[in-house]
Amino acid sequence: MGYTMMPPLSDRRSVAQELCQTCSGPVYSQGLETFQIPMALYEINRARVVQSVLKDDPNLRGLILLEGGKQTTRYDTDHEPVFRQESFFHYLFGASQYADCYGTLSIPEGEATLFVPSWGIDVETVCGPSPRFDAVKKELGIDNVHGVSDLKSFIEMKMERSEDSAEEKKDSTSLPKLLLLSGLNTDSGNMAMPASFKGIEQFKDARDDETLFKHIVSCRVTKSDPEVDVMTYTNWISSMAHVDVMKACKPGMMEYQLESLFQHHTYTHGGCRHMSYTCICACGPNAKILHYGHAGRPNSRLLEEDDIALLDMGAEYHCYASDITCSYPVKGTFTKDQLDIYESVLDAQLCVIRRLRPGVSWLDMHRESERAILRGLIKCGILNTNGRGDLTQVIEDMLAVDLGAVFMPHGLGHLIGLDTHDVGGYLPGTPQRSPRPGVKKLRTARIMEEGVAITVEPGCYFIDPLLDMALADDRQEKFLNRERLEDFRGFGGIRLEDNVVVTADGCINLTLCPRAAQEVLDVMSGGQWPPKEDVLPGMKRNWVTCRGGKIEKLNIKSV
Repeated sequence: MGYTMMPPLSDRRSVAQELCQTCSGPVYSQGLETFQIPMALYEINRARVVQSVLKDDPNLRGLILLEGGKQTTRYDTDHEPVFRQESFFHYLFGASQYADCYGTLSIPEGEATLFVPSWGIDVETVCGPSPRFDAVKKELGIDNVHGVSDLKSFIEMKMERSEDSAEEKKDSTSLPKLLLLSGLNTDSGNMAMPASFKGIEQFKDARDDETLFKHIVSCRVTKSDPEVDVMTYTNWISSMAHVDVMKACKPGMMEYQLESLFQHHTYTHGGCRHMSYTCICACGPNAKILHYGHAGRPNSRLLEEDDIALLDMGAEYHCYASDITCSYPVKGTFTKDQLDIYESVLDAQLCVIRRLRPGVSWLDMHRESERAILRGLIKCGILNTNGRGDLTQVIEDMLAVDLGAVFMPHGLGHLIGLDTHDVGGYLPGTPQRSPRPGVKKLRTARIMEEGVAITVEPGCYFIDPLLDMALADDRQEKFLNRERLEDFRGFGGIRLEDNVVVTADGCINLTLCPRAAQEVLDVMSGGQWPPKEDVLPGMKRNWVTCRGGKIEKLNIKSV
């Protein structure tokens, strides 16, 4: 573990960016035609985090220390669920397949060191040889790889060297710090826990649990171009899987068969071993359950002739997520009521995607989607204007009494990246959560910035308890057509969800699913997808395919 002069941080980042542009150096791939990820992507992530820390404190010296995900067992058995790396650790090291590791970044150099476990003969007999340090270093493009047993002595050596440097400068303010990850995930309410190992208490005077979290979270909110490339791939493979399911869907199938088809396509053709979240295959009245598919609701209903299928499914690749929802009639044709609600939700999605750009408030976008859905509900007779001619003012009056939240009781969308509900929604210094119904469900109220990846997922639901509460509320009841509302009891709901990235002058839509009603029906009857012509250019779909491990643009004409 001798000392080697490291290149300046800015040089490391520029070299990494060039490697990503040319897909040179170590790459991650699942073989065959699956996407090739340049591991320099994670060098860029590391440089961004260290540069962010130094921007706040240019004199800071020391180490960033993270602990990776653990291989767990199921309850009291020795069954090992498929390992998935902890997201913060993956963000910096890209070590998706290595459990029970630690990693450090030196400050200010940004030198990366990974510490991997070595197994005894009993484990190696069952699980194969321990990771070879030189092979891991080559595979991941990491500066150094050592054994976990060397962690404590490595930190001692690095901290002593930084301390000696501070003493030479006679600057007590630059004594080295050990930055650990600790902070609240405002989406889940859970804490990111700091690294721990035997002997860490030795560094209690240097320990800093406050600094790192805000910097690494802020970096994760805005995606680099190479990160967007990976998410383009996960959206492409998941979109094509949704199309396969759409073509196969018919009355008499089980919900879980739709889930199975999606998982088969994304793993067989995309190398995606993990889903981004539990698949939601909600058909008929089940579609009103926002997170259907979990314990007690295991995608187990038989599809019936007049059902709407609401399928929320997304695969992840090298830990980068996709989150896509399609809604369509099981029998392949819309009833008039189904089409009216579908068009209302589509109008809401188009409205947001057209307006999304840097400087836009996400809370304002949520309100725009509510306006579009309320407008559609007025059109199909569920809501009354009470004889008033000014439709715009009527809708504002409906929003004032929170009527939008009755039919869209969830937030418009959420940040997405290494987690489906990605971190950074409500950091200090960003707009905080509103207490109002509907908007309080927003997972962020941020002002949009270039590079933000976020889902756009308006929905319209008919949830009996919410409808009953609205009918009992004098402020809301006056807008409801009771008789017409009864036609939609048991309808379920419709949601459309795409993943977009904010650009300098708008956004690009990474999701490539059929969205126009005619597109949906054409695909369900066996039509070509991707199409020859884009009949919904307002969706801003980024038409691509993957060939030979590379993303290729498709030339699809807009009409």
